[in-house]
Amino acid sequence: MALTPDDVVTKQFQHVRFKDGFDPDEVDDFLDEIVIEWRKALEENVELKAKLAAYESGAAPEAAAPAPAVVEAPAPAPVAEVPAEPAASGSATATAGIIELAQRLHDEHVAEGEAKRNQLIADAEAEVNRIRGEAEAKQREETSRMERERNSLEARITELRNFERDYRNQLRGYIEGQLRDLDEKSASTDSTPVSAIGL
Repeated sequence: MALTPDDVVTKQFQHVRFKDGFDPDEVDDFLDEIVIEWRKALEENVELKAKLAAYESGAAPEAAAPAPAVVEAPAPAPVAEVPAEPAASGSATATAGIIELAQRLHDEHVAEGEAKRNQLIADAEAEVNRIRGEAEAKQREETSRMERERNSLEARITELRNFERDYRNQLRGYIEGQLRDLDEKSASTDSTPVSAIGL
């Protein structure tokens, strides 16, 4: 597919966020200059092709026919043809240079975009790894803290159970001792005569 000046004018590039790059207005102005020169070269090329076609069809000798008295009249046609070829090749060279420049700019933009994309991906992956590492470290720390708290609570529960068992045993011993004392007092009261009690 041949590239035309209109293709350059209507070409739209995607804007990339968070990307350093060329000033879009400056690039547009430069492309406008390229298009103007390209169109001039194409118009000149068409004009030269028309002159060449006219010359090859014999229209050029007819234009030279009104001056047959001049012997050197046919000579200007070849002289005119010689500069026409360098002009045509010059415009072709200029067009090729413009296309090459546009292609180089395009390749630079693409390469820069790919490099920036790769850099953003690498930065994002590094950030993900950092966040993941921090989260894993925090999880390990939290797990360790919870384990310490669990061990502390289990030790406290064991301590309270031992305290309860000891307290129950002491209470049982105390109550049993009080019951024995009551039984002994009631047994001694039963053996004492009523007259001794003072009734």
